[in-house]
Amino acid sequence: MDTLRFLDILGFTVGLVYLVLEYKASIWLWLASIVMPAIDMVLYFKAGLYADFGMAIYYCLAGVYGYVSWKFFKRSGQQPEQRSERPVTRYKRAHILPSLAALLLLWFGIWWILTHWTNSTVPVADAFTTALSIVALWALAQKYAEQWLLWLVVDVVCCILYVRKGIPFKAAIYGIYTVFAVFGYRKWLRMIA
Repeated sequence: MDTLRFLDILGFTVGLVYLVLEYKASIWLWLASIVMPAIDMVLYFKAGLYADFGMAIYYCLAGVYGYVSWKFFKRSGQQPEQRSERPVTRYKRAHILPSLAALLLLWFGIWWILTHWTNSTVPVADAFTTALSIVALWALAQKYAEQWLLWLVVDVVCCILYVRKGIPFKAAIYGIYTVFAVFGYRKWLRMIA
């Protein structure tokens, strides 16, 4: 078995574990969100998906941030010893325009880097999924239910992109992610109620 195929299968397996943990809103999803991108860094670099490679570095760092954000959540007015795990909430309206602005700036910036500094054959799609993933991961770290909707878009586009790039197990996990995003969103909405 070649290295690319092995990494694809290993990433797929860790991705399934991550998905189950995210669905359950388990804080342990952040450990999987550090291991999986470490595997993906090598996979993406070998496949020539340079924005996804950079995104995997971001995912590793964001995994640490997400764990701290969930574990040491403090409501305003609480004492440090009263900290508890962050609850699932709705995306704040005040964050919609800044999130959209961040998405557009990131998308353009990543696209520009890919078109000027790499030999990427899919710079628009690669930049879009990377930019939206950055915003979605931030929303996940805030434990917003709507993060599932952002991931739904990322998952559909990535599934198509990875089929085109010839990494079928990664495409399959994103196909599974697409289905789970629908159910995850519904479950997290129930967790709020």
